[in-house]
Amino acid sequence: MNGNNDLVEQYKAQHRQSAQWHERARKVFTSEGATHFARIFNPYRPYVTHADGVKKWDLDGNQYIDYVLGHGALLLGHNHRDVVNAVQEQISRGVLYGENHTLEVEWAELIQEMMPGAERVLFFPCGNEANMMAVRLARVYTGRSRVLRFEKHYHGWSDELASSVESGVNHEQVTIIPQNDLDRLEEELSSEKYAVLFTEAGGAFLGGRTPIDLDFARQIPEMTKKYGTVWVLDEVVTGFRVAPGGWQSVIGVKPDLTSLGKCIGGGLSAGALVGRPDIFEPMRPGGVPGHQVMHGGTWNANPLTAAAGIAACKLLKTGEPQQKADQAAAYLRGEGNKILKEKGVSGAFYGKSSIAYLYLGPVDFEPADDTLPPVKNLSRLTDSAMLPVFNHLLLHLLHRGVSNLLGSIFIFSVFHSKDVLDQTLYALSESLQAMLDEGSLKTGGA
Repeated sequence: MNGNNDLVEQYKAQHRQSAQWHERARKVFTSEGATHFARIFNPYRPYVTHADGVKKWDLDGNQYIDYVLGHGALLLGHNHRDVVNAVQEQISRGVLYGENHTLEVEWAELIQEMMPGAERVLFFPCGNEANMMAVRLARVYTGRSRVLRFEKHYHGWSDELASSVESGVNHEQVTIIPQNDLDRLEEELSSEKYAVLFTEAGGAFLGGRTPIDLDFARQIPEMTKKYGTVWVLDEVVTGFRVAPGGWQSVIGVKPDLTSLGKCIGGGLSAGALVGRPDIFEPMRPGGVPGHQVMHGGTWNANPLTAAAGIAACKLLKTGEPQQKADQAAAYLRGEGNKILKEKGVSGAFYGKSSIAYLYLGPVDFEPADDTLPPVKNLSRLTDSAMLPVFNHLLLHLLHRGVSNLLGSIFIFSVFHSKDVLDQTLYALSESLQAMLDEGSLKTGGA
């Protein structure tokens, strides 16, 4: 594995200034100098100075094609002209009034126009907070306390939402069950002890790295209604990325509540909880004692974020950005799968809409199209044993000017042109070949 060590040394040589800042970061941030678990990387991810469109640059002048895109928030890419103009115009007028303002109303109305189920809108600084409020409202509305969730679905880091394997988490009121198991879902719901069921739109992790069965998902609304449980659809990732009406509009369902984030803020921190008016009634002043919910938040719908959100939602409402990003993702999936076959690497690119996932490992069958993974046991899609392989692939890609998420996830924007995609595919081909040559990847799989 000398090739591995050589690559690390070459990477360090090309990222000397990032190394210096990484050492400074390690003295203030406990998580190996990172401020997000997905940014922890050995030896370190680049320290970025600026970005534009689909490119970003680091302290050492290295340029990257970006497939992280703000963890999915930047469907419109970096510095979209309309969003930048809106922010520049608003910043001279004030960023935080501490008062009501017209921008928050206009922003909410745009969300309502795109998502018919958004009869009421409540803003937050991020999607995690929206999910936290969903738990509170569902408990007050139903008079129950328990939370039902699906395995590996990500909803944030608060106690009711965090992974069951995390330390310090109070899960006394939480039950986690497999997705796609209708009998098990009804068994739990029929106990009539659950205030809320959470579902990540598309499936587990970033819109469906482990995809949810659509027939299963379409039966959730009727079943939760039957047993008096509030269904919360987490569209923080998919909300307005997959379609103007979100993932729910694509498969034809209407949840009780929907959490939104990422794309709705045009690149600024934003979250929203939307849904049925009756569930939001506990927030009405002068309501029934013992059934009231307070909602604070200094940064809720602040004018600067609202201005960016309005500009973004006006573009997203047309459906054109989604179509462009979807086409780019489909091109990379198709051409990427050709590269895997040419090199004899077992695995596949798969996914729907504008996020592509890379699976490396044995395949069980060849799907009819590349929207679905090639395995029967979906747990293999997130096999922790493959993390070293993907980390090494990420290092190779960074070394060749491509930045993606965790080595296995490619997120697309309106700026991913064919030229950019072809550069990416060349870097991918060279990276895979280098891994085969050095022995960190084998033909037929890992």
